[in-house]
Amino acid sequence: MTSLSEHTYVVTGASKGIGKALALRLADEGTTVVLLARASEALEETTRLVQERSPSSYALPCDLADLDDVLQCAGSVLDRSPAVHGLVHNAGDIHPIKPLFEADTLEWARSMTVNLVGVQALTRALKPALTGGHRVRVTTVSSGAALRPLPSWSAYCTAKAGLDMWTKCLAAEGSAHQLSAVSVAPGIVDTNMQVAIRGASEADFPLRANFIGYKEDGQLASPEEVAEKLFPLVSEHTMNDSGQRFDVRDL
Repeated sequence: MTSLSEHTYVVTGASKGIGKALALRLADEGTTVVLLARASEALEETTRLVQERSPSSYALPCDLADLDDVLQCAGSVLDRSPAVHGLVHNAGDIHPIKPLFEADTLEWARSMTVNLVGVQALTRALKPALTGGHRVRVTTVSSGAALRPLPSWSAYCTAKAGLDMWTKCLAAEGSAHQLSAVSVAPGIVDTNMQVAIRGASEADFPLRANFIGYKEDGQLASPEEVAEKLFPLVSEHTMNDSGQRFDVRDL
């Protein structure tokens, strides 16, 4: 395993769920973890837990829906961490859960910004820390929704499909900088996103009963289980892996 004790990883959506679990797993290896998420008590608590394992780690409140905020946050990362060795684009937003013709356009656009445009904005802004000649691994968290349309998930499906292609583009262009990029579908995970899905109305989301069933039948994986499977990919994927899409259930 590659030693991560002198590495810095940026993790988005780091306050809860998969992001939190990955941040803790990285911290266990002595990695400096930069936790990005919207300001909340959850972010403060996760930061405390991460710093107990890796005192050099720190958090920066950041709303990926606000591109000015993204740029400001990236500037703070560059000031404190001139070399970034890993970037995990985990933050995501399932809303709006509405039929395509009924979805509010501003909510739809916000989803695209959080799930896709913010990813590009953050990565581009971090370029000086990613292209210094050192080895860099970028991981994007995809979804099965990237491969097939689901009713009332038009924004999410479109953004995740775009994210998969963005990852391939980054892989192609990043090879000159020793930068690799992979995407991974985490499966159905017991996170706040699943709570939001189950909370949608039947009229807005015809498949709601299916997702309630997944929870009741114990089919949801825990964030910790998923992070443990993801960790080798996040920390060790090779240049030969770059541009590929993985499914956590196959890892």
